Amino acid sequence: MKQIFVLAAAAFAFAAGPAQAQQLEANKKNVVEFYNKALNDKDFDAASKYLGARYTQHNPVAADGPEGLKAFIGFLRDRFPGSRSEIKRVFAEGDHVILHVHAVREPGTRGRAIVDIFMLENGKIVEHWDVAQDVPEKAANANGMF
Repeated sequence: MKQIFVLAAAAFAFAAGPAQAQQLEANKKNVVEFYNKALNDKDFDAASKYLGARYTQHNPVAADGPEGLKAFIGFLRDRFPGSRSEIKRVFAEGDHVILHVHAVREPGTRGRAIVDIFMLENGKIVEHWDVAQDVPEKAANANGMF
């Protein structure tokens, strides 16, 4: 009887593995599409379809909720129409997706290195955190930020 339980548990773990991997890939795809629609296309309507029932913002200078995101996208569109954000890396674990981004608000400037963290529920974005650092003119090492 114990062997049957062990075999059943192993079968369940194996079956959950591919499903979990598929969910991680779907979450990564959703976040990348959201990010490009919001920050590069500056299209709130297209980006908003990736948001969940709530959108909690942890950046202290951005307002909560879809309306806060809409205002931020409007700010980018009006003040920095040529801004571009290039995603360098995408990581996913559990219900979180992390992006490593090179964001340039004004063409010809060095921009910023940004780490954006998103939490998803049922494949929809419900929370956002970010950490940003200016790309310096000179670095103490030759490793680069990306």
